[in-house]
Amino acid sequence: MIDIALYQPEIPPNTGNIMRLCANTGARLHLVKPLGFDLSEKKLRRAGLDYRDLASVTVHDSIEALITSVSPRRIIAMTTRASHSLFDARFRADDVLLFGPETRGLPMTLLDQIGEQNWLRIPMKPDSRSLNLSNSAAVCLYEAIRQTAPDSLR
Repeated sequence: MIDIALYQPEIPPNTGNIMRLCANTGARLHLVKPLGFDLSEKKLRRAGLDYRDLASVTVHDSIEALITSVSPRRIIAMTTRASHSLFDARFRADDVLLFGPETRGLPMTLLDQIGEQNWLRIPMKPDSRSLNLSNSAAVCLYEAIRQTAPDSLR
């Protein structure tokens, strides 16, 4: 199954919404510290509703810990810097979709480590900057599921 990884997420409701997404799709969620909130925070619980206990969530102390944990799986960095569209991608059933913090995205040093061949962007109008993190995760996850396991959610 596809995993979602959030690198230093900042906004509790976004992470709560993504927990709910993961619980409803079977995707695993990885959170990379530092987090911009406490996992027991009320806003996170409200957004995740009662899905927190149904989602598989792993917290990693660093990006290196995440990479070690998911290796040798492919990490796909979602970034507006990518030249390849999400819709041109060929996903694998064990890919990890990595998203950056809401206010700044993934740092260039991390993008370089992942390699430009593994960067994707969500198509948007040319004058657009970005989408909400939880919306982005949902769009990307469902496209990956559509390609790799279309019958898994019937």
